[in-house]
Amino acid sequence: MTITLYDLAGAEPDRRFSPYCWRTRMALAHKGLDVETIPWRFTEKEILTQSGQGRVPVIIDGGKWVADSWVIAEYLEDRYPDRPSLFGGAGGRALARFFNVWVDTIVQPALIRLVVLDIWKHLDKRDQAYFRKSREERLGSTLEQAQAGREERVAQFRQVLQPLRATLEAQPFLGGEHPLYPDYIAAGAFLWPRAISDFKLLDPADPVAAWRQRILNLFGGLARDAKAYAA
Repeated sequence: MTITLYDLAGAEPDRRFSPYCWRTRMALAHKGLDVETIPWRFTEKEILTQSGQGRVPVIIDGGKWVADSWVIAEYLEDRYPDRPSLFGGAGGRALARFFNVWVDTIVQPALIRLVVLDIWKHLDKRDQAYFRKSREERLGSTLEQAQAGREERVAQFRQVLQPLRATLEAQPFLGGEHPLYPDYIAAGAFLWPRAISDFKLLDPADPVAAWRQRILNLFGGLARDAKAYAA
């Protein structure tokens, strides 16, 4: 049975940029599950009424609606235990929860100020006013002010990645020799700007950049083949 995934899209329906939706897309691929993705936009909240909230990712699996990337990952792990594990056991799940919080509260807040105006430029016109208002309230500045000076500030963002970098200097994936869900959590943070910006976030010599290339090659190039800017 094919799982349905509501996936955030820009003005072009095949430009998919949500970091949280990318976590779910990679988790579904890891589990080897068939999926149909449906482009969704910020102002289409009524479509998700049955999920109990108005944000993606949302999946429908055999009539069951599941929302939130972390909740979806746990659902997939428990619903399909015979498929490859996302966490590698209970301890791995607990550590993945910590990593999920770290990326949500440290990495992505640092990242959004480097690309937020680029996101707005790629949105469907129906979404642009909503996005500008909601993000400017959240950031406490205009989108233009938030993104200004990013060429000087990108070094600070790269420093935020030091725990990730130090880990990837010692092993190919956060999961060790093979990727696990923490890799997909981190991957979402990089597949997001890749989809909507040509701004260079990483030094090519950075171990994080080499890891990102390995991520792009997973599952037959699922992420590499998505509409994006960077190679």
